[in-house]
Amino acid sequence: MSMDTIITIGRQTGSGGREIGQKVAKTLGIPYYDKELLDLAAQKSGLSREFFETQDEKRVSSFLYSLVMDSPTPGFSNTMSGMPINHKSFLAQFETIKELAAKGGCVIIGRCADYALEENPHLLSIFIHADYDFRIKRIMEEASLSETKARELINKTDKSRGQYYNYYTGRKWGVAANYHVSLDSSRFGIDETVEFICSMAQIKSQRDEII
Repeated sequence: MSMDTIITIGRQTGSGGREIGQKVAKTLGIPYYDKELLDLAAQKSGLSREFFETQDEKRVSSFLYSLVMDSPTPGFSNTMSGMPINHKSFLAQFETIKELAAKGGCVIIGRCADYALEENPHLLSIFIHADYDFRIKRIMEEASLSETKARELINKTDKSRGQYYNYYTGRKWGVAANYHVSLDSSRFGIDETVEFICSMAQIKSQRDEII
């Protein structure tokens, strides 16, 4: 059975969302896109990969928000000419996400992908959250940080991701109702969360074939 389901994963810092996404993609045999998105968007826009890294999941100007809301999709590439480079950053990623999804099943991490693909019938949007102490421990171990530094990183990164998502989507980042499924990785465990998502993706793929 081919896997056409497009799995988008929003995640709290330290919840294991990236690891979960990688394992889901490997298990299902579909492409995985996280930082890879930045490379593709850089090629599309002509901007440097380093620039996209500095802008990644960070809120920019209000002008961009109104432009995105008023611009038809597809066709973002036609609006890029003459735009400020930070505006191009978001639009290039937005268009890249749509192009990747059009190729078939895949896993996409963050970057408002669930919003960009909300009208795609193959979408399965996931949000991964976890207990705060669980997240602190993971960050301390993975990044070799003190507890204080781990807390600072979690708070800063989650704030940035939340502002970015809220701003461009008009929704509230992390609220369960804005996703198809919200999972607590600290309650289920990383591998069990992977199994759960894979099972849901397979069920959805089967239903999509019937429909």
